[in-house]
Amino acid sequence: MSDVIRMGGLSFYGYHGVTAAEKETGRVFEIDCEMEVDLAPPGKSDRLKDTVDYYRVYQVIRESVEGTAFSLLEGLANRIATNILDMFPVYRVTLKVRKLHPPIPGQVKYIEVEVTRLQGDTAKLTDPDNQPT
Repeated sequence: MSDVIRMGGLSFYGYHGVTAAEKETGRVFEIDCEMEVDLAPPGKSDRLKDTVDYYRVYQVIRESVEGTAFSLLEGLANRIATNILDMFPVYRVTLKVRKLHPPIPGQVKYIEVEVTRLQGDTAKLTDPDNQPT
């Protein structure tokens, strides 16, 4: 499979971090999401129901960043990946999660983690009606 949907530069405000200040005042987080999917069906049909709805993926990412506080970027990235794989017919998801202006002495633009997770439930890949409404 080599078909990919990419969403880049998604920006949210969240309360993730180890320090009390990060948990209290929050920071800006930026997400890049790459999903390996089969784009042949929507390429032929030109119907939204045959592909992964980017807006719904955006909502899942936003809810993950804004809805739960994590100490580590690794935990946040894993939660987002798990939610995407649970909800959409995606073979693989790769996420880059960046904390902008982290509380580190010195000039640091961002800290970033990248995770890749694979679909464990192959039924999600073969059942076009398996996407949530």
